[in-house]
Amino acid sequence: MFYPIRNFFVVLKTVTKGNGYYYAWIACLATLMIIGAVSYLKQLDQGLIITAMRDQVSWGFYISNFTFIVGIAAAAVLLVVPAYIYNFKPIKEIVLFSELLAVAAITMCIMFVVVDMGRVDRLLHVLPLIGTMNFPSSLLAWDIIVLNGYLALNLFISFYALYQMAHNREYSLQIIKPLIILSIPWAISIHTVTAFLFNGLSARPFWNASILAPRFLASAFCSGPAIMMIIFQVIRKVSKIEIDNKAIFKIAELVAYAMGINLFLLAAEFFKEFYSGSVHLAPMEYLYFGLHGHTTLVPWMWTAMIFNITAFILFISPATRENFLTLNLACVLICIGVYIEKGMGLSVPGFVPSTLGEIYEYSPTLIEKLVSLGIWSTGALVFTLLVKFAMPVYTGEVRFYSKHGAVR
Repeated sequence: MFYPIRNFFVVLKTVTKGNGYYYAWIACLATLMIIGAVSYLKQLDQGLIITAMRDQVSWGFYISNFTFIVGIAAAAVLLVVPAYIYNFKPIKEIVLFSELLAVAAITMCIMFVVVDMGRVDRLLHVLPLIGTMNFPSSLLAWDIIVLNGYLALNLFISFYALYQMAHNREYSLQIIKPLIILSIPWAISIHTVTAFLFNGLSARPFWNASILAPRFLASAFCSGPAIMMIIFQVIRKVSKIEIDNKAIFKIAELVAYAMGINLFLLAAEFFKEFYSGSVHLAPMEYLYFGLHGHTTLVPWMWTAMIFNITAFILFISPATRENFLTLNLACVLICIGVYIEKGMGLSVPGFVPSTLGEIYEYSPTLIEKLVSLGIWSTGALVFTLLVKFAMPVYTGEVRFYSKHGAVR
């Protein structure tokens, strides 16, 4: 009966042991988390008035980050399908790390939703048994279900696999395959419901497009895998895990197709708005050309456009996507481009102009930036600790105690 306690200390020893770079990285993340926590306590004390959000623009930096990170979590499905459905061995060997990234991403998503709430105590009203979720009429209730459900799925699948490997046993596909199959539509649903949160606001014509959910998914299948490709290169550099180049290049190929679809859908939106010239053109005009002298987001959006097109060109060519210098450059460009386009480039212009015709140029305050940095650091720490434990288990360097003796 002491095995769980002893195994806990095995885990604790594994995640706390590292070199100087590892300790410096943990210390840096912990410092940023503390700064973020202090900033949030200040916001909690004084209210959302110390942010730049106002009645005219009530969704800002927090929701922008939330929208982007949901895409990172949903992108895990891009590896799950070739790994488990098509049994592509190079990706199957590393799909576990994408599931751990999804766990960290969903954790950040939930935190961004919480900090965006002015009255956190009202969260109790949407908790089952304690409050009333107003399901199925409330889209927020749908969002709570899909986010927490996807978190539970990835936690169970990844920890079950790690638990079996830590005991030197093969994990049974009969147990987890139904959950893996379920996780595929569930991953799509978390980003679809996020798009529906925007679609559901009928007074905001910028978001009232049926193409929004497909655009969300297409961009998610670009930025999420781009982050994973960089992470995979770091993992194989700092550990004994062998990650085949075929896996990384196959992911890059899938990103090329997703980015092509993303740019096509954006072009379709451009045509619809600018060719028709309807009264709903103002938000798109504000984004890319400015509106009545207000041009805060214009340089950001054109930067995102240039980055996304450049990344697509680098990904679509086999010569550049199979060269790690240009591949990594394309990954960085696509992450920045999608972050801008899907973040501030999506949430803010939906409110511009307001229903009364006002133009309020939103720009996040220092408090918002510090709180967001603290949440990103929390997600990075969660993922770091999960991977730090998973790597030696994956390679067989760490094994759990059992009744048959210490297997290490």
